[in-house]
Amino acid sequence: AGRYEFLRYLGRKLLAAAVSFFFALVIGFVLFSLIPADPVRALTRGRPTSQAQMLQLRKSLGLDKPLWLRFVDFVNDTLHGRLGQSWEFQQPVASLVVSRLWPTLLLMGTATVISVVVGLWLGVRSGWRHGSLFDRISSGVSLALWSMPTFWLGMILLITFSVGIGPIPSIFPANGMSDPSITGGLPHVLDVARHLVLPSLTMVLVVFAQYVTIMRSSIIDELGSPYLLTARAKGLTDADVRRRHAVPNALLPAVTVIFLQIGGIIGGAVTVETVYSWPGLGYLTYQALKVPDLPLLQGTFIIFCASVIIMNLIADVLYRFLDPRVRAQ
Repeated sequence: AGRYEFLRYLGRKLLAAAVSFFFALVIGFVLFSLIPADPVRALTRGRPTSQAQMLQLRKSLGLDKPLWLRFVDFVNDTLHGRLGQSWEFQQPVASLVVSRLWPTLLLMGTATVISVVVGLWLGVRSGWRHGSLFDRISSGVSLALWSMPTFWLGMILLITFSVGIGPIPSIFPANGMSDPSITGGLPHVLDVARHLVLPSLTMVLVVFAQYVTIMRSSIIDELGSPYLLTARAKGLTDADVRRRHAVPNALLPAVTVIFLQIGGIIGGAVTVETVYSWPGLGYLTYQALKVPDLPLLQGTFIIFCASVIIMNLIADVLYRFLDPRVRAQ
């Protein structure tokens, strides 16, 4: 019976994910189709082009088709794994996405791991000693950083630690993922890590506050629970009560936030990667917006939407295993 209930639960979640993905395709297609720009003029800018050549280019790009037919072709290509041909780069969108995927995963993965570790650690200690000086400082600083626009914070860090201000010298590279003159071996790894510092630091400073807030609230909710009083009555130390009893139960709400944020942080890479010219999917999206390169924009949009939906699905399934109350519903 338990296995049957889980399969029903999983089926409902998969159906909801499929419906969400379809509506995301509709919204994305409509939004990109309404961009007030002419891709043909952008692609032929600075080149002597006759009206007949522009009409031919428009036909070859499929822009002469009715909007509904272009949407049908878009959905059909997406379901068959065909993301089309980039107008700007003259390459398959799928190959461009694959080539830019690793830099984005490296940046977002590094930022996510650091954010989760720092955010949960601060959240646990702030909640356990809520109202203390440590709690007020950590909560205030994290919320202040959370409220800052990502692009603004990135530019401040870029100017401060890459360009240099006053006594602060230029410490980290200003753009890119690596120095082309350094290839292979440990020097290349260290060079990539050096380029990674500022982009990942920007993401960490903006994101970790969410984990601080949710973990702090969860810990505070658990403080008055009877099982903690029982654990103290058994003679456990304050640290053992926090680590072995309070934290595991308070982690449940944080799990959902973490997985949702992992999906959303990939889409949020556009700002950070553009500021630092980091060669990932976010910077690729920015390059596509300048044309606009509709097939490329739609391809990156699909990846961003799919990442959010998949992580949401994983969070729902994992939460069912972690929380018996969900299984009982």
